[in-house]
Amino acid sequence: MKLVRFGKPGKERPGLIDGDGKIRDLTDVVPDISGETLGPRTLAKLRKIKPHSLPLANSRSRVGPCVARVGNFIAVGLNFADHAAETGAKIPSEPILFNKSPSSIIGPNDQVVIPKGSKKTDWEVELAIVIGSRAHNISEAQSLAHVAGYCICNDVSERAWQSEGTGQWMKGKSSPTFGPLGPWLVTPDEVPDPQNLAMYLDVNGKRRQTGSTKTMIFGVKYLVAFISKFMVLEPGDVITTGTPPGVGLGMKPQLFLKAGDVMHLGIDKLGEQTQQCVGYAA
Repeated sequence: MKLVRFGKPGKERPGLIDGDGKIRDLTDVVPDISGETLGPRTLAKLRKIKPHSLPLANSRSRVGPCVARVGNFIAVGLNFADHAAETGAKIPSEPILFNKSPSSIIGPNDQVVIPKGSKKTDWEVELAIVIGSRAHNISEAQSLAHVAGYCICNDVSERAWQSEGTGQWMKGKSSPTFGPLGPWLVTPDEVPDPQNLAMYLDVNGKRRQTGSTKTMIFGVKYLVAFISKFMVLEPGDVITTGTPPGVGLGMKPQLFLKAGDVMHLGIDKLGEQTQQCVGYAA
């Protein structure tokens, strides 16, 4: 299944994508696409629904972030060997974890705001994992049973705030609009191998990132189990898993986003996103 949320910001409705690629309204079935409705029983209930029995959404509806009320928004740094190399970093011996603020989450095609004072705002196409059931101290063999699905995340980053000064990554990752999610939450039955997904990102029509989840250092199963050793993963939590090479930080000369730039990105089976960058407005 492809689950979606549509409507104005803060007033999104739950939906699913039918076989024709149209949004069907799930409002009469579930209150939202969130932790409360992402457990195995509810997903099994949704799979039994015939999409064409549901009302069509307005074809002009905005697509919102594919998960509501995210509790933990966890990110993995330097998880692609070729990306680590382009930034001059060593290959990590274990996953590098940091947080993005849930308040950074926006819809897949919403505008990205260049923060006030930013000079080094950058792009990162990433595979994100959405947790469906509570996980704590689980094994790799148990990991996928706790996954509700996958989606695209653009892990927008302000590099100066991330690495300069005190160098706390969360500062450069959590600005409002720095977490586009979606367009869909795709359930695992449609993504049988999350370690074999092509990825790309363009800026102003020019290809900047080309990669595959094949080159992740730590895969989905390992990451879910590893993170669960240190915290409880709750339904609706999101883990974004790192980016392939081609970020602006790694270019020579370096290239960063400015108002008016347009990012277009996608991952095999998970859809596409498009964001226009705008300047900060007080």
